[in-house]
Amino acid sequence: FRVVESGGGLVQPGGSLRLSCAAPGLDLEHYSFGWFRQAPGKEREGVAYVSPTGRNTKYIDSVKGRFTASRDNEQNTGYLQMDNLKPDDTGVYFCALGMRGLELTLDSRDYDKWGQGTQVSVAS
Repeated sequence: FRVVESGGGLVQPGGSLRLSCAAPGLDLEHYSFGWFRQAPGKEREGVAYVSPTGRNTKYIDSVKGRFTASRDNEQNTGYLQMDNLKPDDTGVYFCALGMRGLELTLDSRDYDKWGQGTQVSVAS
């Protein structure tokens, strides 16, 4: 199966985007979602985590209060709502699925399946 992200694009500073993550044919109910990003010339960093039930989330400090990770298990989809976007948020955003029941992790080594990424560009 493939992990597919969508919803990236170009937005002005202060704008919003919502990223979606799905894996057609796979029941995602028992997977955690991790959202990662990689800016040009920088290493990939973990941005947000949402637990299989959706009750628990974790964010890096730079996006707290602006990004919201969620999921809809009936729709088999994860989301990353990004508000008040800043130029520093520019990068390729990846969705990753965690199968091992590790809670509240933003370590890329704890994730098992990755999407190809979607570009987010924040510029005026």
